[in-house]
Amino acid sequence: MNAAVLGGGSWGTALAAHLARSGHRTRLWLRREDIARGINEQARNPDYLPGVKLPTTLSATTAFATALEDAATVFVVIPSPSCREVYARLREQTSSGTALVSATKGIELHSLKRMSEVAAEELPGWPFVALSGPSFALEVAREQPTVVVLASADEAVAARVQHELSGRTLRAYTSSDVVGVELAGALKNVIAIAAGILDGLGYGHNIAAALMTRGLAEIGRLAEALGGRPDTLAGLAGLGDLVLTCTGALSRNRRLGVALGKGLTLEQALAEMTMVAEGVGTARAACDLAQRVGVELPIAEQMRAVLYEQRSPRAAVEQLMLRRLRSE
Repeated sequence: MNAAVLGGGSWGTALAAHLARSGHRTRLWLRREDIARGINEQARNPDYLPGVKLPTTLSATTAFATALEDAATVFVVIPSPSCREVYARLREQTSSGTALVSATKGIELHSLKRMSEVAAEELPGWPFVALSGPSFALEVAREQPTVVVLASADEAVAARVQHELSGRTLRAYTSSDVVGVELAGALKNVIAIAAGILDGLGYGHNIAAALMTRGLAEIGRLAEALGGRPDTLAGLAGLGDLVLTCTGALSRNRRLGVALGKGLTLEQALAEMTMVAEGVGTARAACDLAQRVGVELPIAEQMRAVLYEQRSPRAAVEQLMLRRLRSE
């Protein structure tokens, strides 16, 4: 397979490295010339994957058209605010038979659309696959065993990408629930910020377990209201990714929450990070989306208040604990 990976951050580089190691001719597109040069000349991306030796067969470029040349599958691994622009550019560089695999876990802020909806508007008719699940980029880059899910309305395309992606260290399952997989992948980042806040405040395991449980229920309510399936939330994109992101030290959204819990402002916490925390934008988008369909998201609402309304993390936890009593 000829593959293009768009996005030279940690996850994009890790996916590109995996594809190259699997024998696929892989080109990685990124915006920074210094990183592209480091990958091509030293097989390193120290800014995003420090200490990882990349395969020498991986080629990096800042030229969009060069990355896409003869690519049968294009992996889009960029922050959600940039996706529409990139999909629009793809319209001029690819054909409608090219498979698009989105590894972006976010919601477009102004339209409240999922990445599959953005792609459908910019590239109508192109086959689309959503890649999600518990997958820290550094572990994938280090060839540690990882299992993900690929969701598509086109079962044949999902199966094709499944065989292209799966190998000795990465296993992919397929799903037809694009809505559930995309929303679970996006909203788990909001719950992970909350999990980090609990840790930053010095709270224990009891409330952390409760947060993940109620967070999963919250994600499920929104996903089902928009057409997702309940069983998806019990799978890799739901429970699997939520547990990883809420508990793993490599989680950038959890790390942001820890900083907020320790008293840093959002601006201070973001200044300490080199990578995007999608949960910041998703907290606002998810609440707006929930209001549109009449669904309650109490955890996301408190995270929006902390991130955008200067509510203290401790007050947010207290408000969740003092909500009206009800049955589970």
